[in-house]
Amino acid sequence: MQKNTSWLTPTTLLVLMSIAMPLAFNTWSALLNNFAVERAAFSGVEIGILQSLREVPGFLSFTVIFVLLVIKEQTFAVISLALLGLGVAMTGFFPSEYGLYFTTVLMSIGFHYFEAIKQSLSLQWLSKEEAPQVLGRLIAVGAMTSLIVYGVLWVLLELFAVSFLWNFALAGGLCLVLAAVMWLGFPHFPAKTAQHKTLVLRRRYWLYYLLTFLSGARRQIFVVFAAFLMVEKFGYSASEVTLLFLINYAFNWFFAERIGALIHRIGERRALKAYQSSFYYVSSPCLRKMYRDGLIEAQSGDWPNTVNPDLEALGVQATFASSWGMDEHNAVLLTDTAEQQPNAVLKTAEYVEYVGLYFNREKEAAAAIEHIVSNWLCTKEAVAGVVQGKAPVKVLWAQYWGSATCGDGSSGGWSVASGNTWYSE
Repeated sequence: MQKNTSWLTPTTLLVLMSIAMPLAFNTWSALLNNFAVERAAFSGVEIGILQSLREVPGFLSFTVIFVLLVIKEQTFAVISLALLGLGVAMTGFFPSEYGLYFTTVLMSIGFHYFEAIKQSLSLQWLSKEEAPQVLGRLIAVGAMTSLIVYGVLWVLLELFAVSFLWNFALAGGLCLVLAAVMWLGFPHFPAKTAQHKTLVLRRRYWLYYLLTFLSGARRQIFVVFAAFLMVEKFGYSASEVTLLFLINYAFNWFFAERIGALIHRIGERRALKAYQSSFYYVSSPCLRKMYRDGLIEAQSGDWPNTVNPDLEALGVQATFASSWGMDEHNAVLLTDTAEQQPNAVLKTAEYVEYVGLYFNREKEAAAAIEHIVSNWLCTKEAVAGVVQGKAPVKVLWAQYWGSATCGDGSSGGWSVASGNTWYSE
């Protein structure tokens, strides 16, 4: 009789991984502080050392790129989960300072290496079309597993008075069993999308790196001392701490998306407050609607006529201006009239990304730049196909001014562009 192997898919394996990790790690997180105080007599010094040791594997997780030179990612992910489960299962058997240090480092090695690999595996196994939906499901599976773990743990502690040793052993043992199923029951899956096996750093992301560092530092200080303080100073029991974890996770699960939507609305702040131009020169339908809705103000359209006091009163922090308007309030130069190369349009377009910073729209600005570059290259190739080595055709750039006064006193005339640029010779 042929076995049904249709369920042995990359998605199923990712689901099992999403269950195994929170099963072990969340149990360890909920019980650690009570176990350290009640069984190992930890003070703030020892718990600080323990948490510092726990983060050493996290700091060294970049070494995963070297491990992957000799071990496949799928194999390494399963081994990491096994180490996580083993470390958690052993925790209850070592109620001492150095015993906790050892089991914590062992658990942490598995946890941090697995977290470094899981996202990469997901992006390799899933196509670009299915990745968003499947990744969302995996997050939901992890969240539901966490809620179940905290709920079951509270029942075991509060109603059945199960000891620390058995709770740690049960959670870690189940994680080990799941790791064994992944090792023995699943084949090695080929990658649909090739991944880099090098460490990638970008200078332009320095702010993101800094914010990540500060966020991690804040989180670690809170994780190390907040729960520990409740146990040591206020005498919270293990079931009470677990209940707090359950309430906190349920709150995040219910409100996270709503808070994210609120931040999205607040984050894209109304950065544009005024413009200085005749209304007839404003062609953007967005700006014209903002003006009609009273969201931006129109300053004097008679140039040159600086309105610095008015702009200061509006709280304007930057005024985007050409080289002619550098005397404006907090002026920022956005044009380069000395640019002479045919690809000057691309250089000018890059200002979209710069302006996007003021509106919290970096992602949209980058997409716009990509679209502009794609169109420019397409046009360049089309023109090259028509010209085919011929000399460039000279174009006259002119504009008719009906209100202009000519030298002979007559009205109306043509203004012909001139200057040392590639498009105006």
